[in-house]
Amino acid sequence: MTTVVFMGTPAFAVPVLQGLLDKKYDILCVVTQPDRPVGRKHKISQSPVKQAAVKNNIPVFQPEKLSGSPEMQRVIDFHPDLIVTAAYGQFLPTKMLNAVKIASVNVHGSLLPKYRGGAPVQYAIMNGDKETGISLIYMVKKMDAGDILSQKAVKIEDDDDTESMFKKLSFVGRDLLLETLPKVISGDVAPVPQDESQVVFSPNIKPDEEILDFSQTAFMINAKIRALRPDPVAYTMINDKRTKIWKAEVINQHTDLQPGLVVEKTKHQLLLSAGKGTVLSILEIQPAGKPKQQITDYLNGIGQSLKVGQQVIK
Repeated sequence: MTTVVFMGTPAFAVPVLQGLLDKKYDILCVVTQPDRPVGRKHKISQSPVKQAAVKNNIPVFQPEKLSGSPEMQRVIDFHPDLIVTAAYGQFLPTKMLNAVKIASVNVHGSLLPKYRGGAPVQYAIMNGDKETGISLIYMVKKMDAGDILSQKAVKIEDDDDTESMFKKLSFVGRDLLLETLPKVISGDVAPVPQDESQVVFSPNIKPDEEILDFSQTAFMINAKIRALRPDPVAYTMINDKRTKIWKAEVINQHTDLQPGLVVEKTKHQLLLSAGKGTVLSILEIQPAGKPKQQITDYLNGIGQSLKVGQQVIK
C-alpha cells in the first residue's frame, strides 16, 4: 500500500484527502495549520482538514512553523512514498521534500504558471478571467514553480464567487490527483517545465485591496466583490462609513453621472454610478457594526437618507 503524508488546511483540501482515503492510500498523518480564532466571537476552531482527519482517526500535526519543528522531523522519519499538499499554507523545507521515496505533489488551484501564490482563485475572479483550473505539480522549494504533471480547466460562471469556485476546484483536484498519482508512482508521467516568461503571481489579499474603487467599471467592481466573498468581503465608504458590499449586479444601462453617485433609488433597489458610465446595483450590504442585510432592509433603515444624485462614495 502506498504511504502518504497529507498536508492541507481549508475546505478545498478535504475532498482531496477523502479521495485518497477512498482509494485506500495509507495516510500516515495529516499536517495542517494550528487551530485559529474564527468569526466575530474569535472562537478557536479546527481547520476543515483537521476535522476530516480526526473523523478518520488519522494522526494530526499542527506546527506553528514547519521548518525545524519536531513535527517536520517526524514526517521525515516516516520516509513516506508521497507527500501530497493542497493549500497547506507554508513552504516545505527541502530536507522534507527529499525525504519521500517517490515524489511530493501539490494540488494547486490555477492553471500554472498563471497565479502562483496564496490567492489564485481570488485573482482569477477579480481579474475577470473566464476560466481557471487545477494544476498538479512536483513540489520544489520555489513557490508553485515545480514541473506540471497534469492540468484541467474549469469555467468561471458570471455568478461564481471564491467559495463556489473552491468547491468546484476541490472535486476537480481530487479527481485529477487520483487519475495522475498511479502514473507518478509507476513513472509513466511526462512532467512539463513551467514557462517562466508566463508567470503571474497571486499573493495573499492585503487589507488595502479590500477597498472598492468606483472609478473602475461596474463589471470590475462586481468581480472584486465576488472574488472577496465570503472572506474578507470587499468594502467601500458610503457617506464616510465603512460598508461591506456582499453582493451586487451589473446593470445594462448608461449614466452620465460621475462615479460614486446614486443613479436610482426605490424601496427595493439602489443603483450607483461607476467608471465609464456603468451602473452597479447593490443587492446585499453590511453597514459597520450591523449584520449583513438585503438591500430592501438597508433602504428601509440606514439607507433612507440616500438621495438620487447624491455623492455617497468619494
